[in-house]
Amino acid sequence: MKRIRLVTLFSLIMMTPNAWSYGTGISSFPLTVNRPYVGAEFTGITSTGGGVGMQARYTQKLSSATVVDAGLGMGGGEMTSRIFGGIDFELFPDYQQQPKISIKAKFENAKEFEVRTNSFGIAPTVTKGFNFWGHEAYPFISLPYNVKLDAKENSYNTTASLNFGIAANLPWEGYSHLTATAEGVINLSDSYSGLFVGVSFPFNN
Repeated sequence: MKRIRLVTLFSLIMMTPNAWSYGTGISSFPLTVNRPYVGAEFTGITSTGGGVGMQARYTQKLSSATVVDAGLGMGGGEMTSRIFGGIDFELFPDYQQQPKISIKAKFENAKEFEVRTNSFGIAPTVTKGFNFWGHEAYPFISLPYNVKLDAKENSYNTTASLNFGIAANLPWEGYSHLTATAEGVINLSDSYSGLFVGVSFPFNN
């Protein structure tokens, strides 16, 4: 029954015409190879044209060093009709004193402030696992950099932000299979600022 509800929620979001996608998701978390994860996320954009909404994200680890994700969301504000996909490549693993270092390549198609753009970007990410009161958690920091192409005006611009957050399995009995994330975003250049909270559910192969 829980799986049916999650699939229904994801399907409703995917069929919504007004949508956007934000944040890092769980790609920095140590996922199980070939196990799909479906997540529901609260999105809160605090910068100009923002608003609150919900987001759905599908994530799957394809190999020991590669994670893919895709999805979209819905909500208010001036940022609408956005879909996205990305692939995260691990460069160095989280091992002993060494943090995990990865780089994510991503694509987005979006309508923001009445302008439709295609966006290509990369996001270097650093993650390190720590033990908090007997529970493992993975803080991360990322620097997404994007190039937005405006086909109508035949122009482009670049954006940059600082993303920081933490991912961990929920510490409560009966819910420890769920992965929760909390993330903040600070606008560095022509981007947005916001706060995001999400929970992802793993599916068996």
